[in-house]
Amino acid sequence: MFDPTERPGRPGWQFLHTPGPTNIPRRIVSAMAAPQSDHRSPEFLAIAGHAYARLKELLGTKSPVVLMSAPGHGAWEAALVNPLAPGDRIIMSETGFFSQRWKEMAERLGLQVNYLPGDWRTGVDANRVEECLRADATGSIKAVCVVHNETSTGVRSDLPAVRAAMDAAGHPALLIADVISSFASSPYYHDAWRVDVCVGGSQKGLMLPPGLAFNALSDRALEAARTSGGCPRYFWDWNEHLGPEGSLGFISTPAIPLWYGLATALEMLFEEGPEQVFARHRRLARSVRAAVAAWNLELVSTIPDEHSDTVTAILLPEGNDPNAFRTLCREQYGVALAAAIGRWATNGFRIGHLGALSEAMILGSLGITELALGEAGVPHEAGGVGAALASLRTNQAREAPLRAVG
Repeated sequence: MFDPTERPGRPGWQFLHTPGPTNIPRRIVSAMAAPQSDHRSPEFLAIAGHAYARLKELLGTKSPVVLMSAPGHGAWEAALVNPLAPGDRIIMSETGFFSQRWKEMAERLGLQVNYLPGDWRTGVDANRVEECLRADATGSIKAVCVVHNETSTGVRSDLPAVRAAMDAAGHPALLIADVISSFASSPYYHDAWRVDVCVGGSQKGLMLPPGLAFNALSDRALEAARTSGGCPRYFWDWNEHLGPEGSLGFISTPAIPLWYGLATALEMLFEEGPEQVFARHRRLARSVRAAVAAWNLELVSTIPDEHSDTVTAILLPEGNDPNAFRTLCREQYGVALAAAIGRWATNGFRIGHLGALSEAMILGSLGITELALGEAGVPHEAGGVGAALASLRTNQAREAPLRAVG
């Protein structure tokens, strides 16, 4: 059987540092390997019901959450086709590759997108959002869509600031947020931040394979879907996935192994404690950025307050091939770094640092990254690992270690 962690002819195993998929702990793998069960049995429904309740708790919501057997793109589409109708106007901000893809999806669905231009290095400008909403005297804009954590650039936008801008404009538009690469790794509080629809997926902070996606909703979003909204839909229809009074429901046979895995992943996250999980990700992210600064390489993200806790995008000096560098890391040393995508594809790479990761794993991978920079002839300064160690010492958060990380 193929095992991507094994390296034939070489000792050790591969270190995975893509920002999705992420490492799947053995405990979750074991849970997903359980025999299939009747998805209508009391036993499965008890497991799924408990996972549903814990997911809502981690999201910080008492509102319904729709779970679908789909990748994150499915939840993207469901977030648009339920509360919005063809011809509706929405605001999106250009923050990177995934905001661009979401815009393209919206346009194909017949929505009119006011796309606020960006430089792929900074997050959403809440002031520009407010200006657009204030200028909409007729209230024709139905939603503001935000990618919370832009996986392609390592930039995290300030969702509460966007919500405050919408409030300051006194505009009734819905706030729809993609939290796929921030959820379960960075703070996100659905009800407290008054997000109407969030988009999430299983393959990042939740430490699962792709294939389980979700929308957390608000009463306003549900009302819009019932009344003014609605593109043609069936599988993506929220009501088809919800039980009575917004309870857990299934439109079809669910992905049973993923539900077993979800229950175990949430158990592990709550054992560590959500705030401790967030603190661990902050600490590891700072150590990666400390190494990058010591190497004298350039971050894509330019505003410190917007640096992501889950992925760091890095630019190589002109004339260096990032794909050859990543191949060296992977084939020679067993460290899988992520390709840059979109605008930075020809001169960048990314280090994912989310999910089941520890200090030892980060330091080992940073050491190999520094070694490979030298072997690839990439101009850089030495001392990245030492800088990461210093950062970790400075930012001790005393988190409990995540069980079964390896």
